[in-house]
Amino acid sequence: MANTREPILQPVPILSLRPTQMTVGMREVKEKRKRFREKKAQEQAETIGKHMIPVVLGPDKRFYIVDHHHLARALHEEDVRDVFVTVIADLTMVGRDAFWGVLDNKRWVYPYDSKGERRDFKDIPKTVAQLKDDPFRSLAGELRRAGGYAKDTTPFSEFLWADFLRRNLARKSVEADFTKALEKALALAKSHDAIYLPGWCGPASDG
Repeated sequence: MANTREPILQPVPILSLRPTQMTVGMREVKEKRKRFREKKAQEQAETIGKHMIPVVLGPDKRFYIVDHHHLARALHEEDVRDVFVTVIADLTMVGRDAFWGVLDNKRWVYPYDSKGERRDFKDIPKTVAQLKDDPFRSLAGELRRAGGYAKDTTPFSEFLWADFLRRNLARKSVEADFTKALEKALALAKSHDAIYLPGWCGPASDG
């Protein structure tokens, strides 16, 4: 099985890319859209060129995104039609029935919905345009940027934090007052209840 990270230098239509997760944080998508929109045309082209989307080539010869779902959705909403991708693995030899199981084993798929409940692989959206909003994913992303936890190489680490926050905060409170929810999230992130989560950097002492 190849694991070569080959860049595909021909543009690939964003809507042909298959997601490997069910949700994104739409607040985060909006921020990426805003930053992209503020760039000049040349800078926008450079951004698209630099941020290649990592994908796995599936048995159906389709590209399956394994990271940068938020960026892909943001670019789609900004009417960008094509992106460049990097193939991190060629799974064309894997049977269709086994494909999603292989992705799961490699931790390249996260089939959980906006309630944090695991769903069937067939329920994963077919395009980035169909990804649903999970406000706790936005909160987890903002929590990391605010220093609530460290960036970590654990796959889907921000989703793990999102699920932790989901169990401790009401969705309505996050949607009603994001700033206040972030304050509560920062306190929760420093607690020993979060010690098992990737990137935890809680209190220096128990004192």
